[in-house]
Amino acid sequence: MAKNEDVKNGVIFPAGDKNVAYQDVFTGQSYLQGLVSDPDVSVGVGNVTFEPGCRNNWHIHHNGFQILLVTGGEGWYQEAGQPARRLHAGDVVVTKDGVKHWHGATKDSWFSHIAITAGTPEWLEPVDDAHYDALD
Repeated sequence: MAKNEDVKNGVIFPAGDKNVAYQDVFTGQSYLQGLVSDPDVSVGVGNVTFEPGCRNNWHIHHNGFQILLVTGGEGWYQEAGQPARRLHAGDVVVTKDGVKHWHGATKDSWFSHIAITAGTPEWLEPVDDAHYDALD
């Protein structure tokens, strides 16, 4: 059984529906629940939930940033050229404008974070299986 399976039930915020809109830039299944839908707010705020082994592609936020507030499970965050960082509930990650990075669940745990995002994302190549499988 996967660790932190209760994350899929939305421990703090609902996990949301299958993340169909971004399925082409994720390896594995993710879920997305928008949390702010005010047209006067210029940042996106959403709860992203990852099944074990799920991760997004490398990407860059242009003319903006991304803040991740980890709410459950265990995951990874990595910036290009840096070692991957294991994430747990309560961790905060700030990704500055123009920084290539990826994030997602560990192989054996569900993972969720609130993503606060400004700017325009540029989606790049997937995190290859050999790279991901080497993380411990």
